[in-house]
Amino acid sequence: MKKIDRIIKHHGYRKERIIQILNDIQSIYNYLPKDVLEYAGQRLGMPLSGIYSIATFYSAFSLKPRGEHLVTVCMGTACHVRGAPSVLSRLEDRLRIETGGTTEDNQFTLKTVNCLGACALAPIVVVDDEYHGQTTVNKVDRLLKEYEKKKKD
Repeated sequence: MKKIDRIIKHHGYRKERIIQILNDIQSIYNYLPKDVLEYAGQRLGMPLSGIYSIATFYSAFSLKPRGEHLVTVCMGTACHVRGAPSVLSRLEDRLRIETGGTTEDNQFTLKTVNCLGACALAPIVVVDDEYHGQTTVNKVDRLLKEYEKKKKD
């Protein structure tokens, strides 16, 4: 748990920096493992329930292991009207997972959000913080191949 100690020390052992601490922990594991949260809570003098309440409040955090690539589909009104449900369905078929799931090879995790605030680009898919606007069912395969290739490179 040396990495966790370094993170907590970097943030000055301050409870009020818990969001930044959780973000740093997640950047190491790609999710927030329970044993690591327990350890961080002990080091910060915070109950696990308090840490969980923060980790579950913010959608950026995951308590379940996530894939190497996080694929997020906006389901807001503009995206919905312009075809997001079809794009999501194609992603689920292509990845062979349902929304909220992770592929067997841990390469992709698929999730939805209510709005990304980029309505002019609707429908929008975000992969690893890269926005892909005006995504169509026909563009899904090409988009996924781009990220599958990144893993091999």
